[in-house]
Amino acid sequence: MQTTIFTAYNNTKKFLKSAGISNFAFEARQILRHITGLSNAEILTKYSETLTPLQQTVLNNIVTRRATGYPLQYILGYWSFFGLDFLVGEGVLIPRPETELLVDTALEFLKGKQTANVLDLCSGSGCIAISVAKNCQSNVLAVEKYQQAYEFLLKNIKKHSAAVTPVLADVFEFTPHEKFDLIVSNPPYVSAKEMEIIDTATSFEPDTALYGGEDGMLFYRKIARDYKDYLTPGGMLAFEVGFSQGEAVADLLKTLGYNNVGIKNDLEGIGRVVFGTVN
Repeated sequence: MQTTIFTAYNNTKKFLKSAGISNFAFEARQILRHITGLSNAEILTKYSETLTPLQQTVLNNIVTRRATGYPLQYILGYWSFFGLDFLVGEGVLIPRPETELLVDTALEFLKGKQTANVLDLCSGSGCIAISVAKNCQSNVLAVEKYQQAYEFLLKNIKKHSAAVTPVLADVFEFTPHEKFDLIVSNPPYVSAKEMEIIDTATSFEPDTALYGGEDGMLFYRKIARDYKDYLTPGGMLAFEVGFSQGEAVADLLKTLGYNNVGIKNDLEGIGRVVFGTVN
């Protein structure tokens, strides 16, 4: 007997909930969208249509694997960020909705500027660099150290035909040959103590994209200090920060002589982006 989309959706929600998946309804919709090619609205209006045997098999395989705690993003092979789908897999950090605030901050700063130069450090999948490049007139340089992540960066640049130049390099050693109107970074910022208690899904992501030194501040110190001279007059440095790091990173920028230092909160009121400008 074939299963309707309505039944498949409800069964998937129940299965994921019983497996301890907190956002089970959202994930069930993403899975049904993936196997049917329907939008969220179409899933609701075409609920009486039935899954093919192949679709049912794929659905069973996905939910069974997800129940082990393996990230849904890696299972699907892509994830949506800032209205675009980015290819992801083992070896690269999964794009997260809170990071969209960093893109918003970048685009707000770049609004009205003619062909700005932008540097994205610790680029990973390229979700920040590509989202910026697709939404304003800019030349973006994206720096990523690790080969696995760099391969996803290359694929995503090609997928989106983005004006992004990839660089395989360590941000601790990279020397730019130009100056930038904006430098953005979502660097590793998980502290040693926090690494011991990360959740199951996050544990599948590369430690190199998460661990930010003993106190989680290693990359902030390095980037804020060493890349300051690569900003044009009036240029801005903007970071994504961990949920308790906003004030510490803001104080760091002030100590290093940045101006107009500020913190932007996400929808939950958590300081998520810290920025500062130079003279």
